[in-house]
Amino acid sequence: MQDKSQLLKGVLEGCILKIVKHKKETYGYEVVTELRTFGFGQCTEGTVYPLLTRLEKRKSLASQKKESPLGPQRKYYSLTEEGEQELEEFTRIWGEFKGFVDGIFKYYEGK
Repeated sequence: MQDKSQLLKGVLEGCILKIVKHKKETYGYEVVTELRTFGFGQCTEGTVYPLLTRLEKRKSLASQKKESPLGPQRKYYSLTEEGEQELEEFTRIWGEFKGFVDGIFKYYEGK
């Protein structure tokens, strides 16, 4: 696949929204850690932080700086109403695409 980075970024945005929704409020490095836990081992802060910024600019995430028990303040993210809608749309579209791809691979398996 020539440019899987664009596909990965779109999928990561949906995953980030889901993580933030579940956590209620979280900071960037915690999102990176969660993504790695689920197999996105190649994810770095350099990949995730720009996506968090993009989601915040789109008003899908809100942020607030808070004191950290281990040093400087952290930027904590929470899901906005727009983010809820975006997550619902991502979930619907992902389900459709997954179904299409799974159907093709299942049909042609062993042929």
